[in-house]
Amino acid sequence: MSKTLYLECNMGAAGDMITAALYELLDEKEKKEFCQVMNKEELGICVVPEKVEKCGVQGTHIKVLIGGQEEESCEKHIKEHSHHKHLHASLAEVHSVIDSYPVKESVKNRAKTVYKQIAEAESHAHGKSVSEIHFHEVGMKDAIADVLNTCWIADKLSVDKIIVSDINVGFGEVHCAHGILPVPAPATAFLLQGAPTYQGEIRGEMCTPTGAALLQHLKTNFGKMPVMKVEKIGYGMGKKDFPQANCIRAFLGEESEKLSDKIVELSCNLDDMTGEEIAFAAETLRMAGALDVYTETIVMKKNRPGVKLVCICNSIDTDRMVQMILKNTTTWGIRRLEYDRYILERHVETIETEYGCVTIKKGTGYGITKWKPEYEDMAAIAESKKISIKEVEQAVIRALL
Repeated sequence: MSKTLYLECNMGAAGDMITAALYELLDEKEKKEFCQVMNKEELGICVVPEKVEKCGVQGTHIKVLIGGQEEESCEKHIKEHSHHKHLHASLAEVHSVIDSYPVKESVKNRAKTVYKQIAEAESHAHGKSVSEIHFHEVGMKDAIADVLNTCWIADKLSVDKIIVSDINVGFGEVHCAHGILPVPAPATAFLLQGAPTYQGEIRGEMCTPTGAALLQHLKTNFGKMPVMKVEKIGYGMGKKDFPQANCIRAFLGEESEKLSDKIVELSCNLDDMTGEEIAFAAETLRMAGALDVYTETIVMKKNRPGVKLVCICNSIDTDRMVQMILKNTTTWGIRRLEYDRYILERHVETIETEYGCVTIKKGTGYGITKWKPEYEDMAAIAESKKISIKEVEQAVIRALL
């Protein structure tokens, strides 16, 4: 079993939405601790969780007050206050603010990493070096609070994996300090490279740079919600109102070892490689994480003898395995098949036998239980005790009964 967090981003993502969704997963004691730690009076930063309702759905909005006022949306701020001059802060000053919080070094380092990603995205979007990137002071404090809040709660939840859904980025235009930009804004688009995104049906900016950076940093992988026993659900509400509930949902629960999953079979026919070369290619794939690699003797066109190389891997590893096959063999093309695979839930245990300790692998599922002792353990015992492997295996059976 693994403790899993699934983030559903059907309405995009912003820092305060992610924080609020995760906040709802904390117990009451942890919620009080969160407010005590994250309120920073000397910086004028106050974090206030509040219950709100959108489209009949109850959730939490994390209000971040800077000098007693909540930060306005960028678009409204630009339109109403563009004639005002504002102070700006460098990345070093951002790090200084983060360091002033009484949180673990690991949490501070995570927050700095996220902010560095944001700075690099702004650098790329505006053609400036990271050292030249400056953040609007009020917005900086608001975003720092969102980033630190999220990193602190993620540390508290201590999950084994975080899976993030496809991300709704919206469409249209957004007003910012640089003018009118397309949605997603260039910095957001840069941060979301490699992530599955879509436009959705709502005009406007659905995913902010802070939200994008946090999702990329937190995620173990992107994908659909896995089969899991859900223990808690958190609703993190955004500021704006839409025809559908503007929120991120966070599902926390236990994910069993998958009883079924998707695997990919990659294969190619070879007739111009030596046995040693094929063996090397196969071993390279195994060492790189292939689930299985094997060869078959085949007869190719013009009755030429050949070898079919077959590599079975997880879907996520497909591109990497394809590259390795092309690199280590003479083939010019690779066939791909996708299969559903049924598997047993696996556990590893160590048992004490009359001859010593042996590691066994147990598999359960579909009403079946199987076990298998590790060969290396049995071989080591057989050699040291001067007995046969069969005698060691019988000792394992007696210990299990």
